[in-house]
Amino acid sequence: MKSELPSFNSSTLQSFNKECYIMAKPVGASCNLACHYCYYQKGTDALMSDATLEEYIRQYIAMQTTGHALFTWHGGEPMLRPLSFYRKALALQRRYAGSMHIENCIQTNGTLLTPEWCRFLCDNHWLVGISIDGTEPMHNAHRGHTWSRVMESIRLLRHYGVEWNAMATVHSANASQPLEFYRFFRDTLRCRYLQFTPIVESDGRHVHPLAVTPQQWGIFCSTIFDEWVRRDVGHMFVQLFDATLANWLGVSPGLCTLAAECGHAGVIEANGDVYSCDHFVFPEHRLGNIHSDTLINMMYGPQQSRFSALKSLLLPDQCRQCRWLFACHGECPKNRISARDPKEIRNEELEIRNSQTLNINYLCSGYRHFFSHVAPQMDIMATLYRQGRAPAEIMKSR
Repeated sequence: MKSELPSFNSSTLQSFNKECYIMAKPVGASCNLACHYCYYQKGTDALMSDATLEEYIRQYIAMQTTGHALFTWHGGEPMLRPLSFYRKALALQRRYAGSMHIENCIQTNGTLLTPEWCRFLCDNHWLVGISIDGTEPMHNAHRGHTWSRVMESIRLLRHYGVEWNAMATVHSANASQPLEFYRFFRDTLRCRYLQFTPIVESDGRHVHPLAVTPQQWGIFCSTIFDEWVRRDVGHMFVQLFDATLANWLGVSPGLCTLAAECGHAGVIEANGDVYSCDHFVFPEHRLGNIHSDTLINMMYGPQQSRFSALKSLLLPDQCRQCRWLFACHGECPKNRISARDPKEIRNEELEIRNSQTLNINYLCSGYRHFFSHVAPQMDIMATLYRQGRAPAEIMKSR
């Protein structure tokens, strides 16, 4: 066992003030479901070895720049690994943590939860993200007939006192019913923390037929916002709205898609390979492997720094001149469906800036609709916050 991390070069030190986060995939792309829109389906199935688990935990704790480390277990379906694997992970975290505060969260499709799992999650204070796409017809349309099982898992989590939040995808089966969607999470599930993300999977030129349209996305987000801002601010936390308010305030949002740069969130596959982003697990975005390099070198090195900078560098002129650039930053690069393959781009920065083949984000018109719609309320909430008052006070005048 190595007693210390190998040294890292001066170029990594210059950007070390940027805290990074790694999502771990202990089963690779393995999953017990076959959701129609899953972008992991072409991944490599694998199981993380004990040696890789230990090296990851040791290096991840060592790279933290604060007294806190958040471990996120993802997949595929991470609950395909037995509880013994995660008990081993906890023991290793205790071994290497020192005085550091450790937290864990796990993202699951909610079909494998049992009372034993729930006792473990509760006893160790894990946060659980449950994937559920709304009401039974909305969910079952593209996730198999699993809604009843997921609902039972949510009941179990509540029974055992496990903290959880919901993550939903927005697609052809639920995008046209925003209020029914939102009220299901608020009123039926009594969910306080909700993330929803649009399905925009593509082959680089054409989107998946299940994708949400830009118009649907703009109306969907705006309609839910109107309901939320009237009665739920401070009671229900919707990730998109929180991130939008952060950008209105000029602070870094908690949602990477709306941040100015990428590159803060890498992913480690089961074999120890590290990639720039969960949505860019391609050979050209492989940073290395933790058995031959360090997370510090990989996540703070020149390859990842360039990946981070490309989000802004590849903005077309239409984005640079847009009044909502501060709120959007071009959104996620994976949704910029371009006629030119980004994999062909290397260091021709001037050519990149002047290229006429760079496309705006597929969802651009939807986001412009949303930001225009919420701007008056965002202005009010931002003003309240700057005055030291709660943004929820906006509800008093409505």
